[in-house]
Amino acid sequence: MRFCVMVRATKSSEAGQLPSAKLLADMGRFNEELVKAGVMLAGEGLQPSSKGARLRFSGDKRTVIDGPFAETKELIAGFWLWQCKSMAEALEWAKRCPRPFEFGDCEIEIRQVFEAEDFGVEFTPELREQEERLREQVAKSTNR
Repeated sequence: MRFCVMVRATKSSEAGQLPSAKLLADMGRFNEELVKAGVMLAGEGLQPSSKGARLRFSGDKRTVIDGPFAETKELIAGFWLWQCKSMAEALEWAKRCPRPFEFGDCEIEIRQVFEAEDFGVEFTPELREQEERLREQVAKSTNR
């Protein structure tokens, strides 16, 4: 099973405050543990929402909304993509994570990623082939 592990934004991350050298080192060690265990598939920190945008869909209309966004508690400051045997395993790894921010309360959210078999018969053999072909193309383009 794959899980998206999201670090929720805080006022300091939205203000663009960068982590200390100690926190960067602690996170680096944690990421090394994840990689050595075969858990980490990807992971990145995100710039504040002031450098982002949202796209709102309403019927056929698309509206671009430039950041920053008001509700910090709804924003993501970073993420990992983990391969774990269960939600319980993902939670155990998350509990070992260094505190993501040095001040104030912070949260990590864990959500299971959909797999092809989760979609049932609606995900036809043709759609499965297309998905696999696209995954192969992505893998080739990221191995440059």
